[in-house]
Amino acid sequence: MMKHFNRTFIAAGVSILVFTSCENVSNKVETQLNNLTNKANQLDSIINTEMDKVIKLDSVINLEDLKVKKLDSLVKETSTKLDSIWKKHK
Repeated sequence: MMKHFNRTFIAAGVSILVFTSCENVSNKVETQLNNLTNKANQLDSIINTEMDKVIKLDSVINLEDLKVKKLDSLVKETSTKLDSIWKKHK
């Protein structure tokens, strides 16, 4: 009877240790997951900020490209007029 009691007592003690250990591991895992989620959110925010900068830069590039095209058109038009004047006065 005493041996049976000792085995039951040992089994209960081991069970308590296992459950306590699992709870500690579970808490540590939850903490790490929370940290990972926070870092992912921070990274997402940084990426969004940088994407906004890229979009603004792309917009500026497009505006400047339009200005260059207008200037190019103006230069071609002026060049054509100058060529015409030059040919008349030759």
